Amino acid sequence: MSPTTVPDSRIAIIDFAPFLNGSNKREVADAILESFKDIGFVYLLNHGIPQERVTQMFGMSKTFFAQPMEIKQLAPHPPSGTHQRGYSAPGREKVTQHVYDPDAIAAHRAQAPDVKESFSCGRENDTVMPNIWLPDGVLPDFKETCLDFFWLCHEIGLKILRALALGFGLDEEYFLKYHTTADNELALLHYPSVSTVALANESVARIGPHSDFGSITLLLQDDVGGLEVEDPLVAGSFRPAPPVPGALVVNAGDFMMRWSNDAIRSTIHRVRAPPGTASAGHEEMTPERYSIPYFCCADFDTTVDCIPGTWSDNENEGRPKKYEPISAKEYIMKRLAAIY
Repeated sequence: MSPTTVPDSRIAIIDFAPFLNGSNKREVADAILESFKDIGFVYLLNHGIPQERVTQMFGMSKTFFAQPMEIKQLAPHPPSGTHQRGYSAPGREKVTQHVYDPDAIAAHRAQAPDVKESFSCGRENDTVMPNIWLPDGVLPDFKETCLDFFWLCHEIGLKILRALALGFGLDEEYFLKYHTTADNELALLHYPSVSTVALANESVARIGPHSDFGSITLLLQDDVGGLEVEDPLVAGSFRPAPPVPGALVVNAGDFMMRWSNDAIRSTIHRVRAPPGTASAGHEEMTPERYSIPYFCCADFDTTVDCIPGTWSDNENEGRPKKYEPISAKEYIMKRLAAIY
């Protein structure tokens, strides 16, 4: 099996079915790991999420974001970024990239805001970040649809982690013991239509350049486009990662890159104006965009060390261990605190 790539992006398109049905696990696992090493992203076809469930979730997302602001604000995101749950209005979030100094964070937030709105949820029994839902009776089926999709994505994420472990030459269940409680996040994102000129001159942004900070991210996007991935060989140069019909975009996060002793990449990406625009009067407007990322994170109560085989104590091999063991909760909370 020789994966194809999306033109101009270098991101491999891989059929995940042979891994799921067991007919060719090794080759699929090797291809995923190779793409993660090369660019940190991969497109998976036949990934196991039924299209009708994807359509249902996007439909519910559009229904939620179409509600009046006063309705959406009935499930408000708390002021702190360390409680990543509930609804955030456009301009509330500003992604940061390894910025932790309070003054530097304040300066970063003063720049162009990220013009998107979002809703985030996790598992229901999460005591660290309890869910924040709309009141009972408001938008029936929203909570149930989100939770059902959360657990569906969790199961798919575990299967991808199995493939990644096999690619590293480890037992398939290596990563699973660190992902048992589903300390994950399902996010619904809506990017309203905005001036193309404003995006181009960076007076506003959809999502600025950033990397994700968990283990892996699963992304479902509509057909509008706008996702761009940085070329690992040319810093600051971004390539489009357009929608591929039926495909799930999967990328490695910073925690996984550290876990792999930098064997795989957690690549900077952003959302800009899509290739085509719609005209509104005399001003070009970027069309609205919807996406659904699912952030898979290691259990908060676990501590991880660099993956066996990615480093050696033998100085002659030139593969030293770059990182000390770290708590997943410590790492994730530090990154979340810088978002708000």
